[in-house]
Amino acid sequence: MFIYFDDEEKVDKRTANTMYAAAALCAREEDLDDERLSMSVSFVSADEIRDLNREYRDKDAVTDVLSFPQFDPYEYMQDWDEVALGDVVICEERAKQQAEEFGHSYERELIYLFVHSCFHLLGYDHETEEEKKVMREKEEKVMTQLDLRRI
Repeated sequence: MFIYFDDEEKVDKRTANTMYAAAALCAREEDLDDERLSMSVSFVSADEIRDLNREYRDKDAVTDVLSFPQFDPYEYMQDWDEVALGDVVICEERAKQQAEEFGHSYERELIYLFVHSCFHLLGYDHETEEEKKVMREKEEKVMTQLDLRRI
């Protein structure tokens, strides 16, 4: 898995390593070769994510994470070395607030948002209760494998 961070100073080595492991687990959950996949990860302010949310989702609100999928199964089937899953945009401020609200570490919240976004990049959504159930089960499976269960 190749992860391109917009600013590598915003994520410490331990968290980055956990993100690599999480992305690989998400890919393997879908029977994809994680060594061929890539994504970008950006960390933005509340104002920046609100602007992106308004521009791309027509929602004028701060959100915790946005996913911009570009994964194409046809491209994956080709013999290319690297296939892009898409872009993950995480609001650091919102992640910190939610970690405090939920009573767990910032790292756990950050990794959960990242895993959530990875599954969006892989084609999952949570518009219906059934979709939400499937996606949550996949997220919890990965978080358990990372030993980052809910408290």
